[in-house]
Amino acid sequence: MSKRHRTDEAVPLPRAELRAHAHNERHRVRSELHELADLVSHGVEADDVVDPGAEWKPSHHHDAARALKKLDGNRHLRHWKVKEWKRRTVVRRRKNAAYRRLAESA
Repeated sequence: MSKRHRTDEAVPLPRAELRAHAHNERHRVRSELHELADLVSHGVEADDVVDPGAEWKPSHHHDAARALKKLDGNRHLRHWKVKEWKRRTVVRRRKNAAYRRLAESA
């Protein structure tokens, strides 16, 4: 498996543990939102309640330096120079040619 996205200083959590942590956080936020909806429906002003924020996110969601580095790396890459773009163009041309041949033969 590729080590392209791995560094020695940061050992990632196992995928199952990350998923469980994210699930628990989503459940916590959903429960708190449900309680807030009950409070608001029972007469508490909406401006007086505090929205529950997501306190936990994986490191790539809040690591500013990593985000800037990722943006900087992709800025010079043009979408038409990517293999997928070229492949899609060739497939599109072949499909159009097949439709033209089908229309001419009918």
